[in-house]
Amino acid sequence: MQPRHTDRERYFREQSITSEKYFVPFIQKIKKITEDTEVLEVGCGDGGNLLPFIERNCKVTAIDQAPSRIEKAKDVFAEYGDRVRLLHMNIFDATDIGPFDIIVLNDVIEHIHDKTQLLGLLKKLLKPDGEGVLFLGFPAWQMPFGGHQQICRNPVVSWLPFIHLLPLPFYKFLLKSFSEKDNIISELLSIREARITIEMYYKLVKELNFTILKEQFYLINPHYEVKFKLKPILLPNWLGKIPYIRNFFTTTCYSVLAE
Repeated sequence: MQPRHTDRERYFREQSITSEKYFVPFIQKIKKITEDTEVLEVGCGDGGNLLPFIERNCKVTAIDQAPSRIEKAKDVFAEYGDRVRLLHMNIFDATDIGPFDIIVLNDVIEHIHDKTQLLGLLKKLLKPDGEGVLFLGFPAWQMPFGGHQQICRNPVVSWLPFIHLLPLPFYKFLLKSFSEKDNIISELLSIREARITIEMYYKLVKELNFTILKEQFYLINPHYEVKFKLKPILLPNWLGKIPYIRNFFTTTCYSVLAE
């Protein structure tokens, strides 16, 4: 496992830096963020992505299934009082919250099997008539680390690109050969089943009648700036228009969606 996945304070700082420098400006080109803005993040973890919104005095709600993550976030954000609401729950049970001006769904949708149900629910949690927007970020499945193999305990396999694209029996064999624990293998196989491609993303947008207000594909993920000191690079427009091939080069897709 790469060090940042065990050092939670470092991971929190990295998330908050990326959110401040890239998420917030990207959203603000479409939606003004003020102290009256109500924000929801789904799959918030320790809450790093939310810090820039909280520092702008937004009213923030955060949901995560992991109780340890919510408890950690409660400690971090205790000073902000009732402007920050932290909920340990499954998003599919969150039907009585909202509506929200902004919903943040970053690096989460690739873990969810029923994506239509998820985005359909989030659409209902947005403020109506196009007032609410959904910020969506995800890695294309075929990109070098689209299988999230960076969570592997073995330091060699955690840095091997494209192994998630191996035929399933070979993928399992490789993971077991490097003595990965059953729970890690199970999570990686779940991600493999729940994967998302750009083509799947467009299909969901059309199926749920979302409008894409802004969209960018990245060759070098903005988050890699704080993680690896790499300058973000947008995917060339011509490459982004080639179905299937573009998935191998898109380390993340940012988009802002509305009704």
